[in-house]
Amino acid sequence: MTRLVNCLKLGTDAAGLDSLPFPGSKGQYIYDNISQQAWQEWISMQTILINEHRLASFEPSAKKLIAEEREKFLFGNDFQMPEGYLEGNK
Repeated sequence: MTRLVNCLKLGTDAAGLDSLPFPGSKGQYIYDNISQQAWQEWISMQTILINEHRLASFEPSAKKLIAEEREKFLFGNDFQMPEGYLEGNK
């Protein structure tokens, strides 16, 4: 049976994640409050951010930027696409 969550990103009840996206309290919070759909939207957005900013995901500064943008995207209302990003660049 699918686990439902009240998704904070979508503002509706939706299918929850099957497991924590990563360990720790933030991973638990995402698991409890973000739907599969919203998480997949974030994964796509994360890819765009990595490509547009030319990030090396193993670098501490890149990890920090991704964590900050993830928080904005999933829980805030101040997320913005990377400067100069054009939809056709996917």
